[in-house]
Amino acid sequence: MTLFRSITKGLAVLAVSVTASGATEFPDRNIENIYPWGPGTTMAISQIIADAMGNELDVSIPVVSTPGASGVKAFKTALEKPADGYTIFDGYVAPLVLAPLLGNADWSYKDFTPLYSATSNSFAIIVRPDDNRFPDLPALFDYMRANPGKARYSTGAVNNLPHMVLAKVLQTADVYGTVIPFDESEQAMKDLRGGVFDFIITNPGTYKANKDNVRVLAVLSELEEVVAIYDGAPRVQDYGYDLGMSGLSPMGWNWWLVRKDTPADVVETLRTAMAAALARKNVQEKLLNLGYVPTNYGPDQYDEIVGAVGAELQSGIDAIEWVMSKQ
Repeated sequence: MTLFRSITKGLAVLAVSVTASGATEFPDRNIENIYPWGPGTTMAISQIIADAMGNELDVSIPVVSTPGASGVKAFKTALEKPADGYTIFDGYVAPLVLAPLLGNADWSYKDFTPLYSATSNSFAIIVRPDDNRFPDLPALFDYMRANPGKARYSTGAVNNLPHMVLAKVLQTADVYGTVIPFDESEQAMKDLRGGVFDFIITNPGTYKANKDNVRVLAVLSELEEVVAIYDGAPRVQDYGYDLGMSGLSPMGWNWWLVRKDTPADVVETLRTAMAAALARKNVQEKLLNLGYVPTNYGPDQYDEIVGAVGAELQSGIDAIEWVMSKQ
């Protein structure tokens, strides 16, 4: 038998095998993770998980940056892909929960099939290190109470998640100031250091890049792990104040998803691989070192946890209205 005839016969046998089973075993090519923001620390976090998951599946899982419309563009891009498991939604809270709440998306969290939750990143209130007016959070709130509307601060863009979380805290403490919107967190950081702002809200990545020039008053989270990420800073509740939100609600987070009509066997393969990736000790250490806490929620907890987030974030939207009405 010639080499050509041997190859031809082998291909014919493979074709019969594939036809008999109906399809090749999943996955037989790379899988895309559609990520809703521009490149940065959070994208690196997703790539760490994707690399470990890809190692479990013996394929590559590139994280594809698809920014636009506060994450909505990424979801629309992923929804245009087939429901075959080769496209994963990097389901951040903004496009998954906030966009529908604000009327900017026509889906709900129930329209997707969950894999596993990935990570969370908690926010913190920071001031200049030499600002003696605010040795701690009670001093800041006392100042705001004595000087209504005078304290100037930024949470980034108006109506974003940090704005909602801080507004809820301010409402529960019955204090308010004047919020100044910024598209770039680094610009807000510069203006804080320049004395334009009295305080701002930061995330772990921005804090780690600037921690020699700022001081944390309080972490906006219930998680004990976040204390270490912010170098021992107290949490809001450690001062006796009510955070006003619980669970995943007061923080950024992502839950990896696929389309609702993805075949069950494909979903199970992806879930098994992601669970194994997140269980790796080196993966957990990398995430924590970058300031992100693994959340470790399984698909059976999705409806309960994400549904609760939606209800609590609506209270954050209402709190923003309360704060803005005071200005």
